[in-house]
Amino acid sequence: MDTFKVLEIKQSVFEDNDRQAELLREELKSEKTFLLNLMSSPGSGKTTTVLRTINALKDEMSIGVMEADIDSDVDAQAVSQTGAKVIQLHTGGMCHLDADMTKQGLIGLGTKEVDFAILENVGNLVCPAEFDTGSSKNAAILSVPEGDDKPLKYPLMFSIIDVLLINKIDTMDYFDFDLEAVKDRVRKINPNIKVIPISAKTGEGMDEWYDWIRTEVKKWNK
Repeated sequence: MDTFKVLEIKQSVFEDNDRQAELLREELKSEKTFLLNLMSSPGSGKTTTVLRTINALKDEMSIGVMEADIDSDVDAQAVSQTGAKVIQLHTGGMCHLDADMTKQGLIGLGTKEVDFAILENVGNLVCPAEFDTGSSKNAAILSVPEGDDKPLKYPLMFSIIDVLLINKIDTMDYFDFDLEAVKDRVRKINPNIKVIPISAKTGEGMDEWYDWIRTEVKKWNK
């Protein structure tokens, strides 16, 4: 006879988070604040992409950034130089943000005068994909040096995003990376995904990314 109970809690944890995420989305919608959840592996160029995006759009919309890391404030320091509102979130060792953590960050950031908020999530392709943050849209960056097989290895991440930025295309000559194979793989997982090849370093392809943001922010604020 068993002397203990086994409780399956994973589903209930996600269900509770999903409810909180929907409530947060409703709040953001009412405040006309568009929240982008940006995910990627470490070193993919997230912060460089964020910095270039801020500089391109800061005269068109009010931008706020939440930098999520296990520790350090290096990225927040870099973002602060752009003049955008920024707050550093330390996750205490956790490899993701959930809806409640995101809401705490938004309260700290202040969203009443923010049109476009960016959550730069903790760097990895696993945990952040499992938790709905309450964002308006989800985006991910895959850099050329990481390899074109990542959609096969981490399908959940590529299934929950609305747009994929393939960064560091200026290094294509130095890596065995099949751009068309990546597009085919992610579209099999997520037929509605938008794929934008970019170089955050040189600016190549970034105009398409800026236009996507402009369009989504405008639709969110209708």
